[in-house]
Order: sequence, then C-alpha cells, then structure tokens
Amino acid sequence: MAEQHSDSKPVNAHRSLLQRLWGFLPTGVVILLVGVIFLLSGQIRSEGEVIKEKVAAGLRNERPATNVITLEMIPAHLRERLSLPGTVKPWKSLNVVAEVAGKIIEKRVSEGQRVQKGDILARIDERDYKNALASAKAAYQVAAANRKRIEKLYQQKVGTQSQVDDIIAQARTSKAAMDNAALALERCAILAPFDGVVNRFHIEAGQYLAIGDPVAEVLQIDRVKVEVGIPESDVDKVRRLEDFSVKIDALGGRTFQGKRHYLYQNSDNFARLYNLEIAVENPHNEILPDMFTRVEIIKTEILDGLGVPLYSLINRRGMDALYVVRDGMAQFTLVKTGILDGWQVQISKGLRPGDQVIVVGQRQIDDGEKVNVTRTIRDIGDLAL
Repeated sequence: MAEQHSDSKPVNAHRSLLQRLWGFLPTGVVILLVGVIFLLSGQIRSEGEVIKEKVAAGLRNERPATNVITLEMIPAHLRERLSLPGTVKPWKSLNVVAEVAGKIIEKRVSEGQRVQKGDILARIDERDYKNALASAKAAYQVAAANRKRIEKLYQQKVGTQSQVDDIIAQARTSKAAMDNAALALERCAILAPFDGVVNRFHIEAGQYLAIGDPVAEVLQIDRVKVEVGIPESDVDKVRRLEDFSVKIDALGGRTFQGKRHYLYQNSDNFARLYNLEIAVENPHNEILPDMFTRVEIIKTEILDGLGVPLYSLINRRGMDALYVVRDGMAQFTLVKTGILDGWQVQISKGLRPGDQVIVVGQRQIDDGEKVNVTRTIRDIGDLAL
C-alpha cells in the first residue's frame, strides 16, 4: 500500500502543471494576436504613406508647370523712411508795443508790407517829449556850470569837500534826466525790430496809447521753422541727422530742403512726442506760417541692399520665406528681413545677387514644383508695363 501511494504523487504533479499551462494559454494567444495586429497596422500605415507620396509626386509631375513672374535680385540703394506731419512757424514773431504814452499821429506802413530793421512803423506825438528834453538839458547845463564853479572854489580852498560831492551828484542826476528825456523822445518813433513783414497793425492814427499797448506784429519769414513731433522710439536716430525733406501740399506738393535747428529736450505730456525744429530757407516768402507739411526723415540708408515686394513674402510658423527659381524648380527659401523702404523690404540674409525671386504666382506653388517663368523683371515697377 505504501508503494502505491508514492507512485501517485508524480502523476498528480504532472497533471497540475498541465492545468496551469492550459490556464495561461488564452492570455498568451491574446498577447500574440495584439502583437501581430500592431505589426500589420504599422506596415499598412507605412505603405499608405509611400502610396500617398507617390500619388502626390505623380500629380505634380502630371499637372502643367505654373506660370510665374520673377524679380532678379540687383543690389540697390534702400532707405528706411519716416513720414511725419509738421507745421510752419515764422523764424521770428514779435509784437511791437508802445514804450512811451501818447497819441498816434502817423502810420508809416501797412499790413503785409516788408520792412527793414529800424524802419519807422508809426509815430507818437512828440511835442511833450521835446519840451521835457529841453527842460532836462537846461537843468543839466546849470548843474554842469555849478560843478565847475564849486570845484574851482575848492581848489582855492574856499569851498568844502561836501559841497563838491553835492554838486557832482546834482550834475550826474541832471545828466541822467536829460538822457532819459532824449530816450523818451526817440521812442516816439516806433521802429521795426528786424527785417520782416508787418503781419498785423493794432492801432490807428489818433489813437492814444499807454506804455505797453500793442502796436504791430512783425514776422521774419525769409527763413521759417517747421515743427514736427518725433516719436520717442525714433529720437535716437533723428538726433543724428542734419538734412530733411519738407513737402507742402498747399504749394502744389513742392519739396523743400531743411536743416536741423533744434530738438526739444522734453516731450509732449500726452503724445510723448519730441518737437524738432527744421530751418527752411524762404527767400521769396512762398511758405507761410501755419501751413501743414509732410516731413520725410531718412532713418537708415543701405547702399547695396536686396529688396523684394512685401507681398512676395510667405510666412510659415513665424518665419519669413520666398520662392526662388533654381533649375526650373521653385525652391522654398527661408530669409531674414531688414528695413522697410515703402513697399519694399530688405532681405538681409538668404538671397544673393542674381537670384530669381517669384513675385507673381508664389501663392499657387509648392516647394520643389516645376514652374514656367513667363517674364523676368529687374524693377518691380516694370510689372505695370
């Protein structure tokens, strides 16, 4: 009985192992099937992509070449311009006022008349001032005679030093009064302070003026100032410039050349603009105060830059690119842009002189596609011809 029991143990162990393997069989089969499916799907996807690329290549080869126009890259002079509105101001503007009181007896000039420095604009009745000057002269002559007499007595040791000091002071006071009277008489003639134009008269003959009353406004406009506000971001470049172009629409769009006169050191509180004064010669008085202008400021110049039209650029994922024709194919070329010159943008990196950049038809092509160049231009303005 003991031997029969020991023989049954290996049989039971073998049977238990088979049962466990049979239990794992479904799981293994599932895992194997998943692996096979994954491999097959990857192979199918790869074959699909290859087929798709072959189909796309076939379509490109089958469809006719796209007609395009190219621009040959030729180095040219490029300028970064800033165009700003400005206003004309007179070089000098002064309100002439009465320096003595009195009645206006004469107006010598009229509004709009050119005058030279020192020309008489108007005259104040001077009779009272002539009398005052005559009286002051007489008082001074008496004081001068007394001074001589006292100084002579002092030398003879008859007079005292205090008498000499008093008479010297009286003589000086009389001299000052006489000079003031002469100055007041001179100021009865109201004079032009500088060469210019009488813009406005505030008086009429017979009118009585007090000291400080306005008489006339005189402008110097043979040279004018053009005031233009410069944005804070452009101040550093503008302060280094000397020459400016000023266009005035009121004069038929004529352009005048100006020189930098003064750049204000503080800005407008609201617009954050720094006023720039540009001096413009105006010998024929054509430019009038308060005319509107357009000031062209050249911020940057590049003598041999390569420029393309803005619309020829293609932006993808934040990068700028162009299509360049090489060996009859459109090549997608990444570029780096520089300054703007009107409708042109400088290409600072990515192009070489002689390159053929597609400027018409670039939106209908793909990289590597064959193109038919129907026309090559050397200047974008030739497109209109």
